[in-house]
Order: sequence, then C-alpha cells, then structure tokens
Amino acid sequence: MRKMEDLISINYVKLLIIALFYTCVSCSSVEKKIYVELNDTVPCVRLLNATHQIGCQSSMSGDTGVLHVLESEEDLDWILNTGPHPPYMIVMETAFFNRSVMLRMKNSSRVSGVAVIVSKTGLAENFSPHTTCPNQNTGVYSASYGPELANCNVTAWNPLGNGLSYEDFSFPVFALKDENQTQVIRKCYEEHNLRVNGSAPQYPLCAMQLFSHMHAVTDTVTCMRRTDLQNRFSINPEVMCDPLSDFNVWSSTRPLNNSAKGHKANESVVIAATRLDGRSFFWEEAPAAEGTVSGIVTLLAAVHALQPVTQQAPPPRNIFFTFFQGEAFDYIGSSKMVYDMERNEFVIDLDNVHSMLEIGQVGLRSGRNLWMHSDPVSLTNSSVMDEVTKMTDNMQSIADGLHISLAKLNVTQPLPPSSLQRFLRVRPIPGLVLADHQTSFINRYYESVYDDAENLNVSYPPNLSPDEQLVFETEEAKSLAEVATLVARSLYKQAGGEERNLNNITADPRIVAQLLYGFLIQKNNSWFRSLLPPEVTKKGANSILSSGPPQFYIGVGPRNIGPVHSVTRFVQYIMANLTGAATNLTETQCQNPESKDLFSYFWVSGPSSVNSSGEPFCVRAPVRLAKAVSPAFERMEYGSRDYSTWTESRWKSIRARVFLVASRELEMLTLGVGVAVLLLSLMVTYFISSKADLLFSSARETPTTTY
Repeated sequence: MRKMEDLISINYVKLLIIALFYTCVSCSSVEKKIYVELNDTVPCVRLLNATHQIGCQSSMSGDTGVLHVLESEEDLDWILNTGPHPPYMIVMETAFFNRSVMLRMKNSSRVSGVAVIVSKTGLAENFSPHTTCPNQNTGVYSASYGPELANCNVTAWNPLGNGLSYEDFSFPVFALKDENQTQVIRKCYEEHNLRVNGSAPQYPLCAMQLFSHMHAVTDTVTCMRRTDLQNRFSINPEVMCDPLSDFNVWSSTRPLNNSAKGHKANESVVIAATRLDGRSFFWEEAPAAEGTVSGIVTLLAAVHALQPVTQQAPPPRNIFFTFFQGEAFDYIGSSKMVYDMERNEFVIDLDNVHSMLEIGQVGLRSGRNLWMHSDPVSLTNSSVMDEVTKMTDNMQSIADGLHISLAKLNVTQPLPPSSLQRFLRVRPIPGLVLADHQTSFINRYYESVYDDAENLNVSYPPNLSPDEQLVFETEEAKSLAEVATLVARSLYKQAGGEERNLNNITADPRIVAQLLYGFLIQKNNSWFRSLLPPEVTKKGANSILSSGPPQFYIGVGPRNIGPVHSVTRFVQYIMANLTGAATNLTETQCQNPESKDLFSYFWVSGPSSVNSSGEPFCVRAPVRLAKAVSPAFERMEYGSRDYSTWTESRWKSIRARVFLVASRELEMLTLGVGVAVLLLSLMVTYFISSKADLLFSSARETPTTTY
C-alpha cells in the first residue's frame, strides 16, 4: 500500500512539473502575441563630465506611451496640448528632429519618449547636434593664452550646431533604422491611433515602450565616487559608469625603440596626425565621413605613398604618424600622448618634436581651396614663425605642381578644433592644420548620423558587384588621392628629404578608393578581411567585420568587441600591411617573437584567390598602440578642468517594443475583478482549511481482533 502511495506521489510531481513547463511555454507564446519587439534600434545614452550629465534615459521599468506619429505642426499641438491620451510616445521623421521641437517636448509632461526614423526622407539641409564651438574649454585658447581668440570669439567653427547632443532628456530617445519595423509601427498607428475628422481615436490604442535606464547620475565626480565606494566596500561591486577610452595608433618611417621611454638623443620627428573618432546624438552611431574618415583615408594613403621612398632615401628627420582616439570628447588621445611625453613615459618626448602637420576635414574641397591654419599666438615666437613660414611655402610650391588650390590665411584667426592645440598648451611647436574650410566648417552634418558616404558624394554606378565597388575610383577618391600626395610630399620635404625624390611620391587612388569603401560603405570586404587575423574573419557577424560601415564613436574599451575598438583595429592592421614587410615566421613565432623593441608582429589572413582563402602569414611593422584615456582618470582628478572627464553610464537593458493598450477604465475594471477573485479565493481557502477535519475525515476502519 505504501509503495502505491509513493508511486502516485511521484507521478503527481511529474504531472505538476509538466504542467508548469507548458504554462511557461504558453506564457512566452502569449507575450510574443502581445508585444512586437523592435530589434534594429539605437538609443541615446547618458554621458557625464566634471560638471554635467547629458543624453537620455528611461525610468527603471521603461517608459510607455500612446504612439503618435509627428507629421505636422498640428500633430505637435495635439501631442503637447489637446490630445486626450497622454503621455505620448512620439515617432517622427528626421525633418522634425531639431532643437526647437525636442526642447518643447523636453519641457512637457505629456511626452514619455521619442523614436526618430533615421532616413534621407525629408532630411534638412543641415543638421549638427554638436555645439557651435567644439571642445571649447580644453583647447589652447584661454584667459592666459590668446584670450581674444578664446570661446570662438573670432570664428564660430560650427555655426550650424544646435547643441542637441549636450541636452539632458529625462525620457528615452531611440533611432529606428529598420524600414520593415518602421512600417509595422505605422500600420499599428494607422489602424488604431489615427484621428478621424479630428476626433480622438478609441481604445484599444497602439502603444510603445522604451527601456534605457541609466545607472549614472549628476556628473563624473559623483559617478566615480560612488563606483570607487562600491569597489572598496561591496563584495559584488556595481560599476555606475566608465571613462571613455581606447587606443591611439602610431608608427614612424624609422623604427623607434619602444622599450626605451623618454627622450631619444639625436632624434628629431615631424608629427603627421589626424583623429580616429566622431560622435552623434545616438550611441555608437557615428559615420563621421567628412569629420573623421576624410582625414584617416588621406593620412593612410600618404603613409603608403611615403613608404618606398623613405626606405630608399630616408630623410634626416623621422616622420611620426599618429591617429588620435577620443578627440571629439575634449582631446582624450592627444592629451594622453602629450601627458606621457611630459613624464617621459612615451617613446619620444616633446624635445624630439620638430614640427607637426595635422589633417583635418579635407573631404569637401571639390571646387574650393584647401587652407593651411596656424596658431597666431605661437607665431610671435620668431623661431616658430620662421619654421611655419617655411612649411607653408613648401606646401604652396608642392600644391602648385599638383594643380591644387592651397592658401594660407591672411587674417588673425585661431586654430580650428585640432589635436595640435593640446601640444601648444605645453610649448610653442611649429604646426599647421590642413582643412577644406577657411573659417567655419563647410560640413553641414558635423558630428551627426548624416555625415555619411552621401555627404562626401561617394556613390557607385549601378550593377557593380561589391568587389567592383571596392576598387572603383570615385571622384572623391581621386580628390583625396591628390590631397594625400600633397601631404606625403610636404612631410618628406619637412623631414629634410631631397627635392629630387618628391616626384616619386604619389598616392594611389586605388588604395584611397578601397579605404573609402571599407570605412564608409562595407567593412566586411575582401581587402579588409585579407588584412586582419584569421580568427577575426572567421567569426562572421559576431566580429568587427559585421555588415555595414564601421562606427567611429570611441566607446569604453571592454564593452566594445574585443579589447580594441573596431576602427582602431582596422587602422592598426591597415598601417601594418601598408608599411610592413612579410616574414617567414610561423604563427607561433609571430605571436611570440624574440624581440618587440623595434617592431610589432601581425598574423594576417592574406588575400584570397578565386578558389580558396588566402594563406596566412606574418607581417613585421613599426606600428604600435598607445592607451587613449584621459589623464584625469589616472590622476583621479574627476573634476579636472585641464583634461577630458567624459564617462559613459552603465545600463542593464536597451530594448523597444510595440503593443496594444486598453483604456484606463478597462484596466481598472480588470484590476478590480482580479482583486475580487483573489479575496474570494482567500475566503474559500480559509473556509476549507478551517473545516478540513469535517470535510476530509474518513470513516474509521473497524479493527480486526484475533483471539
């Protein structure tokens, strides 16, 4: 009898488990029927510096609102004033995504979130969410250095900037990139929320919920203090925010001993620099075509053009190429390199620096001049003045031979936002910034999602295959190849190279075309794959070779794919392949060479043939990475006014979904019925429990007595 009871109990437990399993599956199925998840979305996240917080966030449980598509001024009035179903979740085209509309929503309690359809439809003639004076407080101009030039008093470099990226929104703002999901949202809106003859729609209504709760608040000082306290006293510390950080990439025509830091005797270098990063209003959505890519492509092409000549006829001075990361956020990369040079913790110091040429925005010069910008304050130093004059004269004569329109400024004007300013904060270094603008930027989409390939007029004839597009020489490729030739020849001459070798230095427009395609159109291409390690190319969509162009937002290092940001990795390996030499080392020897003092070693995939993948091999090149993190975090001076203090908030969930919502009355009725059922269940349970002996007693068995 006992075995039978145990068997029944076991079967009962099994049935209970099976029932619970099917209940969970059913719940999941019901959730999928209720909610439509929006996958290809990009949030606006919270960033902090020493004094402020900017960006966007949702409440902890996400923000929900009745969906309304903003298409006219009448819609905006309905949302902010007369609509009977607040709060509203706004879906808008790019034409309405501007400062005035966003600030009206920010100041209204009737808006719970915004979703922006990122498309070219209705795109404004200009849109820059950055400020009018980029990196205003961390450049060289201040009350003690050129005070009349400080705060963009002479030149507003980005007059189209509306400062939207520097506002703090208490509701979530997402970008919608998937056209199919955008159509789903529109269909839901038109079927349930569309007004008929001006009358309010009836329930059920289409609603949207956005999740982007941020852990950090107030400013970097507060956030880092809380994080430090967590690290000291909590068993499971919770990080609130992370410093923006990554790596600079640098190389030189003559290898430098990387194990010996500080001053190099008898070593004079000409620095050729550009920046690696950009940003926009939305997280990790920064195509940065004119703002960043034009400079990267130009300098890489110049490096490639210089390589054979500097090996055959090396100039007296070394040419030091560097790509600075994090410059959009108060010069993170350049300030770190200068800081290390001052403390003898870099491969060279400031005494080794002879002069500097920086490549700024040069992609929109078609039909316009290129301009050489210099610092008027340091020109009061006679030796700096002499060297800058020599640089400008040399570049002018080279440009004349290339039929490039190049001019220098005849008015007193400060340097545009540039890494050179961080060097000038320490000492007067002769330097020029090459750009396609005389005064204000001609880039209409500076630091926005629309500074893309189209902004640079990079387009391809129809019916070209991806491999054909990769090598197609667009007009922009030819233009940047000319600029790269100018830069390469100027650097060689500035380094003391013989003039008879200048005509042997010419940038290859095919290389420029491949770089533009990889950085602006498709990073997962045959050329980029051949330059990277085999393990990266085999990961497919989960690697840095996912579909589409790379994004140039600096990020926070470990949260990016791998220990190094994808753009940094691309530039590092492109530099290695353009300037390095193939070796006979095996993979093991390549990854663990006997010495890394003068060279780095890279195991790369190699070009693929028609029938098979390429054979991997080892490349030796003087290409290095240097940490790009603000000195403020090394010094733990989170309120610093001299260095960048930008951090990015941590979060747990970023997602968006659409669903139908019932009226408030129906929700309250459902709640009331549920509470009533609960109370009735409790009463029935109590009654049954109190009468259990009576209800569940069994007749006593008559004992059998054996005599």
